[in-house]
Amino acid sequence: MGNLTWDAAPPTARLRYLPDVPDTDFDDLLAANAEYAETFVPTGLSGRARAGVLIVTCMDSRIEPLRMLGLDLGDAKILRNPGGRVTEHTMEGIILGVNLLNVSRVLIVEHTKCAVASNTEEELRAAVEEASGVDASGQHFPSVGDQYARLEQDVAAVRANPFVGGAVRVGGFVYDVDTGRLDRKI
Repeated sequence: MGNLTWDAAPPTARLRYLPDVPDTDFDDLLAANAEYAETFVPTGLSGRARAGVLIVTCMDSRIEPLRMLGLDLGDAKILRNPGGRVTEHTMEGIILGVNLLNVSRVLIVEHTKCAVASNTEEELRAAVEEASGVDASGQHFPSVGDQYARLEQDVAAVRANPFVGGAVRVGGFVYDVDTGRLDRKI
């Protein structure tokens, strides 16, 4: 079987297969994983959040969620998406974390210099369209706009959810990508 790619075909994208070609796109990562596996020691962790923490944050690669909070592998559940927003899917993860995975504290962490917070949805759509060459008019992008107002909305939504509500403590934070500091806003 060949490589999978998405072929833009209005009104929806359809999956197509490329002919069999040598696939070396991930060789560097697979080599790094092989090296990792050589010294891998099973942790015995249960998959529950040992420190009772769940972090919702942006997909930005400058953010190291565990490290910035002094946590270790197994201490927290981490949910990432563009802008660090509480979306329908993020809320599903929060509900599962609180009810099944030992979560008692939820941190919603946005950050400085966020492209999603500093661009409108139209600007993000235009940038994606320019980069891809594909009409992005029907694609939703989670523009944040007023970062602090959105953070308040997200914290309120988690606190108001009947599956989460009073069971956990919820805070809203902004991480400074230049200093490493986390500032509680809510």
